[in-house]
Amino acid sequence: MTAPLGNSRDQALQDRARHVIPNGMWGHMATRAITPGYPQFFSRADGCRVWDADGNGYIDFMCAWGPNVLGYHHPEVDAAALRQLQVVDSGNGPTETLVELAETLTPTLAHADWCLFQKNGTDATTACVTIARAGTGRRKVIMAKGAYHGAVPWCSPSVIGVTTEDRAHLITFDWGDTASLDAAVAQAGDDLAAIILTAFRHDVGRDQEMPTRDFLTAARTHCDRTGAMLICDDVRAGFRLDVRGSWAVHGVKPDLAAYSKAIANGWPLAAIAGADRAREGAEKIFTTGSFWYGAAAMAAGLATVRILRDTDALAHTEAMGNRFRKGLDEAAARHGYRLRQTGPVQMPMVLVDGDQDLRIGNALCLAALRHGVYLHPKHNMFLCAAHTAADIDRAVEGVDRAFADIAAAGVVPA
Repeated sequence: MTAPLGNSRDQALQDRARHVIPNGMWGHMATRAITPGYPQFFSRADGCRVWDADGNGYIDFMCAWGPNVLGYHHPEVDAAALRQLQVVDSGNGPTETLVELAETLTPTLAHADWCLFQKNGTDATTACVTIARAGTGRRKVIMAKGAYHGAVPWCSPSVIGVTTEDRAHLITFDWGDTASLDAAVAQAGDDLAAIILTAFRHDVGRDQEMPTRDFLTAARTHCDRTGAMLICDDVRAGFRLDVRGSWAVHGVKPDLAAYSKAIANGWPLAAIAGADRAREGAEKIFTTGSFWYGAAAMAAGLATVRILRDTDALAHTEAMGNRFRKGLDEAAARHGYRLRQTGPVQMPMVLVDGDQDLRIGNALCLAALRHGVYLHPKHNMFLCAAHTAADIDRAVEGVDRAFADIAAAGVVPA
């Protein structure tokens, strides 16, 4: 693994992009939102590694921001998709793979009786809300403050270009706080269509929080009592924590759940999985997309789900996450730092104690790049099944050197 020697190619691409793309890049992958010095453009990826436009290689702990769950270019997944591409991908209608994928997902997911497919997580969460409103005939939707459910007006984290009317029927509460949820339900009254929750609290830039059974049970009870729909936004965590759905371990079943990211190991696919009580709403609405029936991504999804279901890929990823967490804590302590590592080890949030303005986190991540490790200073990261013990140990070694670099430069808590 070579250390970055420069980013001249990347910088040239950024300069070109600014002439033809607003701000040079958009959305969550715009590296200007992290810290200057991060590579913006990449040339290739394989397993758990990525290479930037200048050819610098990194052990990757963002995994394409979640889609890479088995490893970049997983041979079985890519072979399934490529076989389908050679026959038909987007045609005048779907292929048999559509039915086969739905037949595979519904018994795999603990809560599902039917499925619909899309391309992006926002497609799926938005359709879930629409289905809930159609099925209940109501308008109010309850979501947690700071939760991310997509990038369209009803839920976008930015209010620029969003009207008051876009969010007129949205009620917010404090995630994990049952009393706050109770108050939001009371505010909605008899107009409550849905409660939508992320699989766990994974707001950017703060400690992550796993749900308690009591909190999820309270949400389920409210929906059962009022006739509203309970929606699990499993876009980020789905198929990484539990192939049955992220709430399966808690014994709580949503009426609707949205999936994307890891469902097809990087091929563009999203899904809604619903219970029978939500079927009527799904049958009433109109939702579609020109590429939503693409068969290649469905073939990739079918292969991915089967591998996750039938192998120890998720258990291995969890073991590597535990190894990474332990190694990071030890590396930090050796240089006088203390980390706050929260959330599931497969999707770690790593923050430095006393780092109120991310000055230390930014410096650490930039130093880690120089030692061949790609981290993120304020977003939860991701591990995949392609991370081996040797990869984890090599990454921890790189982070240890990064801590040494920033300590020597005097980048310490104020």
